[in-house]
Amino acid sequence: MGNGETRVSVPNLATVAILPASPDVLLSNFVLELQYALKAIGPVTRFTSEIVKRWLGAGALDNVNEFRLFSWLGQQEDIHRMVLYQCDFTMTKWTKMCIRQADCILIVGLAGNDHKVGELEQQVESIEMRAQKELVLLHREEADYPRGTVEWLNARGWCSSHHHIRCPKRVFSKRSSAKMVELYTELNKTEPDRMSDMSRLARFLTGTSVGLVLGGGGARGMSHVGIIRAMQEARIPIDMVGGTSIGALMGAAWCEEVNVTRFTQKTREWSMKMTSIAKKILDLTYPMASMFTGSSFNEGIEETFRDRQIEDLWIPFFCVTTDLTSSQMRVHTNGSLWRYVRASMSLAGYLPPLCDPIDGHLLLDGGYVNNLPADVMRSFGAQSIFAVDVGSVDNTELTNYGDTLSGWWLLWKRWNPWAKPVRVPDMQEIQSRLAYVSCMRQLESVKNSDWCEYIRPPIDKYGTLQFGAFDEVMEVGYNHGRTMLTGWERGGLINKLFQEKKQAERKAQEKADHMTHTPKLTYFTDLAELVSKIEEPRSSTSVGENDNSDSFDDDEVLQNFNQHAKFVAASEASPLKSVPDNTGLSLDQAAGLDSDAEDEFGKYDGDDDDDDDDDDVVEDDDDDEYVTESDPEEGVDEHKALAKMKNFDASRFKGGDPQLCK
Repeated sequence: MGNGETRVSVPNLATVAILPASPDVLLSNFVLELQYALKAIGPVTRFTSEIVKRWLGAGALDNVNEFRLFSWLGQQEDIHRMVLYQCDFTMTKWTKMCIRQADCILIVGLAGNDHKVGELEQQVESIEMRAQKELVLLHREEADYPRGTVEWLNARGWCSSHHHIRCPKRVFSKRSSAKMVELYTELNKTEPDRMSDMSRLARFLTGTSVGLVLGGGGARGMSHVGIIRAMQEARIPIDMVGGTSIGALMGAAWCEEVNVTRFTQKTREWSMKMTSIAKKILDLTYPMASMFTGSSFNEGIEETFRDRQIEDLWIPFFCVTTDLTSSQMRVHTNGSLWRYVRASMSLAGYLPPLCDPIDGHLLLDGGYVNNLPADVMRSFGAQSIFAVDVGSVDNTELTNYGDTLSGWWLLWKRWNPWAKPVRVPDMQEIQSRLAYVSCMRQLESVKNSDWCEYIRPPIDKYGTLQFGAFDEVMEVGYNHGRTMLTGWERGGLINKLFQEKKQAERKAQEKADHMTHTPKLTYFTDLAELVSKIEEPRSSTSVGENDNSDSFDDDEVLQNFNQHAKFVAASEASPLKSVPDNTGLSLDQAAGLDSDAEDEFGKYDGDDDDDDDDDDVVEDDDDDEYVTESDPEEGVDEHKALAKMKNFDASRFKGGDPQLCK
């Protein structure tokens, strides 16, 4: 693998903590936008410290209620595909709890800001954890190209990878959180755009990314342009790109532009440069290591990508080279873009190996070890992989000339117009075929795999150096891709690309859990019950019948479960209404954000909700009666409430809203 940042697979994340890299990040807006994108994949909800306090009470984050809080959060994680934990802007108890719960931590920064590590990030790094950390850099929609990504990553060696996300204008809106929640409530009635960068991040977090692998094959690789154009018209997103040789150049150009028109123009200009005979003649040299010096070839690629770094591409990208020094395959995910693309295209005999500026190793065309690196893409976590093969097809109909072969006989056969032609590979072709032996074995495994969509456009008639036929070869690839994807769309196969492959298994498990009546969390209990081994409570009339029983003391148990009893009793007076899955905002709405909402910088527009003088009131819509949580002895039978608490069924949670049953 290349040095530095290495992109890793994230197939099964369930909890994601999101923290700001600086105070001017509009974190609430970002989380709402990510939640909106995730709803296309499965049920998702988000939590902030205020939402939790409004659900479980002002003391929900106190140490005495820690077990109760984690039990409740565990239930939410069981019933949602993903839970987003929005951290505070400082290292509060809630922030620590978010980090403790998270499988992955997103560090969100503004791309135009300074790359220095903030105080909150430094404090997070000092906490021991196994959660994967990802850097997310936000850009405006009209942004040109990412820049300075290397500085961000060098300052954060703990980040596994990074993501450049172009966000709609609403993410940068400075309206209050209440207004933003209202906006996203309406927005959630529509389907998110699966071609957006935020949807790409959502697929990365859920392990449903779409990867595109572009193989090597010289001028036949112009068909890659047509395949990508067909995929865009079919609205198939490309979340990661990998390539070898000409596939590396085409993939890098797409990841830089992410626009069909500009991408086509850039690749066409490069192809026309490759047709210049004058430049080839001037680049000829004495063939000690290669026929050409590589100067003209380098100039063409460097003009195409300038000083761009792989880290500055919009879409994650890798290319493959052959390391002559260590005799192994190299996968490059960072560093100078033009250098590693050039190394991946260095055909032995024509161009000299390129010296890696990092370690001095000699790098050659990646096609010698892996001409279609779909297996590498799979290791990076892509669920759906499109592999486009444009390699040459070797002639297997060779002449059986016996046990010996005379070169004079071959020469006579070739020069004699009346002789029967013979097909025997020359020394150069034999060396070439030997170099690709391991590559061909890997290619066959890709063709026969069930985890990859193998695509082979009809481009066999075009030569390896036929770059002048750019438009013709591109159209061949486009027509082939459009025909194939149109059939997929009619058969409903495209929509299946964005469904998790483990979704059926998860549904089967949920059904099994329901049939056996064994939910993962049956009782909403307190740590004191576990420590004291409290027995099942009986009805209020029989609790004190047996004074000799040493199981528990009534007053002590009621004191321990006082807060639970009030919650259940209040809910009994006014049962909470269930909200369908995928609204994504049920908890926010229940939190009453219209009146007391956080603004973008963690401050509040309204009064402090933790005022002990104010009683929390629950209204019953049926009889207009009110239940006040100020005194447990007024209007609340604690024995009955405790008994109902023990009969609480966690399986009644739907869509993030607990439906309490009588």
